[in-house]
Amino acid sequence: MTTPTPDLHVEFDGHPATADDLRIPAFAGYGHFTAMQVRDRTVRGLALHLDRLDSANQELFGLPLDGERVRELIGHALDGAGARDASVRVHGFLPPESRETVPMVTVRGPARMDGAPKSLMSVPFARSVPHIKRAGEFTQAYYGQQARRAGFDEALLTSPGGMVTEGAITNIGFWDGTSVVWPDAPALTGITMALLESGLARTERPSVRRGVTLDGVGAYRSAFVTNSQGLAPVHRIDDTTFAVDEDLMKLLGQVYENAPRETV
Repeated sequence: MTTPTPDLHVEFDGHPATADDLRIPAFAGYGHFTAMQVRDRTVRGLALHLDRLDSANQELFGLPLDGERVRELIGHALDGAGARDASVRVHGFLPPESRETVPMVTVRGPARMDGAPKSLMSVPFARSVPHIKRAGEFTQAYYGQQARRAGFDEALLTSPGGMVTEGAITNIGFWDGTSVVWPDAPALTGITMALLESGLARTERPSVRRGVTLDGVGAYRSAFVTNSQGLAPVHRIDDTTFAVDEDLMKLLGQVYENAPRETV
């Protein structure tokens, strides 16, 4: 029998976090992470998460991060938290004077994106090195807070010239009546986005990458956002409104739900 997932359970390299361990993210926070939802000890797109961690670790530290070892550490942390359903993050750090990456696994209660239509406020910011997922992004958090204060749900990041890139904590997709369109701009390829791309291709409804400008979003019939917690329709970007395409959201939801799960 499992116990309720604690507010936060943290392990470093397979043991419960100590005060010395927590100094690593506090004072040497240069690193990367991936976030996933675990249900009944399974994860959609686990191989993609493990590939992301290894690729980022190679780029940042010049060291591999073994996927099977990470899988074991996730399972160990879930055991420590007494959880089968959870929100899990795996971080990779290289402490000062260390020659080995130290994985940090955090376990919280499970989460799912509220499916209510979202409103996005555009902001003039594009992340540097956007293909690396990392914590502590001040500017994203700042603009996200500003958007919420202005009555929006999230910030929409745009590069110079008004090119749409991604949401502050999401990917964004558009529907032109024929295809799902992902902005062709530097951005993090989220795991949910990748699962939808591959899943749509399998249903013979391939999605496309195309440049999307802020002044051109009104040409699309609908829009939606995705992240590790799921997906939701978008009903407004600044003053541009979108109808919620129920058929599209049903299709995307089915593709996402049908994505294979792997055991941790």
